[in-house]
Amino acid sequence: MNTPDADGLLAEQLLRLTRRLHRSQQRQLESADIAITPAQSRLLRTVAHYDHPPRMADLAARLEVVPRAVTSLVDGLEASGRVRRVPDPANRRVVRIELTDTGRDTLRRLRTARRTAAEDILAPLTAEQREVLGGLLSALVDGGPRRDC
Repeated sequence: MNTPDADGLLAEQLLRLTRRLHRSQQRQLESADIAITPAQSRLLRTVAHYDHPPRMADLAARLEVVPRAVTSLVDGLEASGRVRRVPDPANRRVVRIELTDTGRDTLRRLRTARRTAAEDILAPLTAEQREVLGGLLSALVDGGPRRDC
């Protein structure tokens, strides 16, 4: 039976695990000499998700942030050569954001850092335990059954 204390302990363990994973990934990025913030990393991944270069408004909506936040992130990524602003061919007043070769290379390196960090964190688990954990995490991420209060 789940008690509020047990749920609180689980929440604390999830937070600690998330922090540990983040620190491990940061170490991987530093050792690979990749200078990028977590928010910039998320924006790069989001841009890569689209089939065609997205508009700034598309990115803001997907990231659930205000457009000004996207502008700041794009400014930093553009300065480092990872993205570029391009005019929309159908409406030259609209600006789209596309990955550069440097941006695609950064994404590959970010994925490697994330995978290495995950392998480090998951090392104590067997393949079966990893599969069970993956199923449990999917249920949590996807929301699982809703409880109406």
